Amino acid sequence: MTETLVIRGRLAKRVREEAEKQGFSVEEYLIEILSQGLDPRDRAREYVKAAEDLLQEAEEELKEGNVRQAAEKLWGAAALTVKAYAFWKEERRLTSHGELWEYKRRLENELGEWVHDSWASAAEMHICFYEGWCAGKDVTTAKKRVERLVKEVASLVRRGSKS
Repeated sequence: MTETLVIRGRLAKRVREEAEKQGFSVEEYLIEILSQGLDPRDRAREYVKAAEDLLQEAEEELKEGNVRQAAEKLWGAAALTVKAYAFWKEERRLTSHGELWEYKRRLENELGEWVHDSWASAAEMHICFYEGWCAGKDVTTAKKRVERLVKEVASLVRRGSKS
C-alpha cells in the first residue's frame, strides 16, 4: 500500500528547492533527512525499501499512461539502489551524480557487466523525464533491467554479508 502525504505552499516550495539544490528528487531528499540518525546498514535498508516503492509507483504510473513519471521513478529507484549499496558496503554517502556513476562502476565490477545495462536504462529514463521522448515500451524494457538491479542489491543488503 502506498501512502500519500500532501505538502502545499511555502513548505512544499522549500522542500523542492532544497532537494534541487542538492541534486535530489524530493523523495531522495526526504529519505536523506529522515535516515540521518540511522545505523548505516539500517540506512541502506531504508534506501532499498524506497527503491522498491519507486518500482511499484513506476508500474502504477505506466498503467495510468504517465510515461514520463514512470521513467523518473525508475531513475530514482536505480539511484537509491546504488546509494544503498554504498552505505551497505562501506558506510559511504553518495552526494552527486558523479559519485553515483563512480559507484555504479564499482557495483558493475563486483556484481557483473549486467549492472551497466541496468544503469544505462535508468539513465535513459532520467533523460526521458526531462525530454519526453520515450514511449511506454521503452519504460517497460527499462523497468525489467532496473528491477534486477534493485532485487540483487536488496538481497545483499538484507542478507547482511559484505563478502
